[in-house]
Amino acid sequence: MQSRPRFELRGLLVFWNFLLALFSIMGTCRTLPEMVHTLWNYGFYHSVCLRSYAEANTVSSFWTWAFVLSKVPELGDTVFIILRKQPLIFLHWYHHASVLIYTWYSYSELIAPARWFVVMNYIVHSTMYSYYGLKALRYNVPKSIAMVITALQLTQMIIGCYVNVWAYQVKTSGETCLVSFNNLNMSLLMYASYFVLFARFFYKAYFAPKKQRTTVYTKEGQKLEKNGSIKMSKID
Repeated sequence: MQSRPRFELRGLLVFWNFLLALFSIMGTCRTLPEMVHTLWNYGFYHSVCLRSYAEANTVSSFWTWAFVLSKVPELGDTVFIILRKQPLIFLHWYHHASVLIYTWYSYSELIAPARWFVVMNYIVHSTMYSYYGLKALRYNVPKSIAMVITALQLTQMIIGCYVNVWAYQVKTSGETCLVSFNNLNMSLLMYASYFVLFARFFYKAYFAPKKQRTTVYTKEGQKLEKNGSIKMSKID
């Protein structure tokens, strides 16, 4: 593979990104209303510690199951990077591998906080894959959009950490919260590590002095460093 020329795959890349964007938008539309309804009518405790999203709502249950399955085809992002001979950064492969393992493990327990994790990820992926679909079409998307998406990713990590800490406190107080301590520890470690890695990327990509900026590549094979500016990398 090292001696072979890189594959372009631009048409397939456009299709792939918009397919995942459409899937994520549909997932958002089918799971977000249930979470809003739960928060509005039953409160934060119910949204974090009880799993009515899977036991009392067939639509939300199906799209949670679809979310879990989607972590396997999402590994296709890595395949594109390899075939197009782009640098495979640590954040990308670590994120994809750990999310796959944690998601499948959590689904086996049907954890209650998954309501939050699934909805947040669907929302972020809706914007992210739409962005990369446009980039694959060689649309000149403003840099500010990339910054907003990375900021959404950081917000997702902060909320993920808060949900885990809150659920941990509920369990230690003796109240019911349908998630194991092992899962909470794994999830908190995962979200905290993501926050550090995404924050480091955010700083290097948009705020570091030009000499300190690392050349990063998008999934389309374009250098992100151009005329002294860096755009968002292919991470989620």
